Amino acid sequence: MKVKKILEKAYYENNLTKDEIKLLLIAEGEDKDLLFKTADRVRKEHIGDEVFLRGLIEFSSYCKNDCFYCGLRRSNLSAQRYRMQEDEIVEVAKRAYQMGYRTVVLQSGEDMYYTKDRLCSIIKKIKRVVDVAITLSIGERSYDEYKAFKDAGADRFLMRFETSNEKLYRKYHPGMSFENRIECLKWLKKLGYELGTGFLIGLPGQTLDDLAQDIILVKELDADMIGIGPFIPHPQTPLKDAKEGSVDLTLKSIAILRLLIPDANIPATTALGTLDPLGRQKGLMCGANIVMPNVNSLEYKLKYELYPGKICINEDATKCRGCIESIIVSLGRKVGQGKGQSRHYKRVSVS
Repeated sequence: MKVKKILEKAYYENNLTKDEIKLLLIAEGEDKDLLFKTADRVRKEHIGDEVFLRGLIEFSSYCKNDCFYCGLRRSNLSAQRYRMQEDEIVEVAKRAYQMGYRTVVLQSGEDMYYTKDRLCSIIKKIKRVVDVAITLSIGERSYDEYKAFKDAGADRFLMRFETSNEKLYRKYHPGMSFENRIECLKWLKKLGYELGTGFLIGLPGQTLDDLAQDIILVKELDADMIGIGPFIPHPQTPLKDAKEGSVDLTLKSIAILRLLIPDANIPATTALGTLDPLGRQKGLMCGANIVMPNVNSLEYKLKYELYPGKICINEDATKCRGCIESIIVSLGRKVGQGKGQSRHYKRVSVS
């Protein structure tokens, strides 16, 4: 009965206490089913049945950071490094458009080879050739750089804070600052980007209390898009022997976040599909409305190894596009038309 009352409150108020979130995170049986059904109902009421696709272009596997959980960390001497050239990136964006994608996500490690001018040039070239929304996922930069990218035509920015537990953040992000990460996210919001953020589920040492706080922080940051996924250990990292994150907790977190920010865009992530063959389908059935297939050539797909065993890594981008559409249709949903701007997003003017 308690869970039912919490879900009623979430449905009508879009707000929960930390203790209420924790109760939903441990829900089982009928309570868990009710959580998922309520989240799916909220998704349908606020977003509809469209599932929007984002074409992911992983353009560089170099990274200056040394995050303990990531296969691209600078200390991983076994990582296969590459950088795509400007015209190559533009060409892939063009191909993505031809396949029906109306948003491309330019993602890389934190690679300073791509200076402000280089990235602005790439953004402008893509915008000249095809009518797509551009999401950047390139990590921490200065306020002036973020402003320049926005002025060049970037529409959205995705940067997860990974954990709201500052002690864990420091432990797993050597040389990085939690305060700076949060400040960057606030800058992006202020500059008028459609803001995407989120966290990892199952980092060693993470507690249920931490996870509830992660969910609260996403709401406090007023995210327009929410990316969460389970931790998957990489053999060339200090966390190679750690236990993988929970699919169940990931699905519950998606559902809770759908209740708290009903009109946000929430992806069913590739990591979810990697740990569970039906992970993306399950994510779409408990609140998610976005899928982000990789549109790179196989050569680059194989080299961008954040974690091992990633699904669809050996599939041609065109085949992948058809496959994901058939999954969406099998759930009684349809592929969204247009750029799929978050309904939560409110445009701001920046002087």
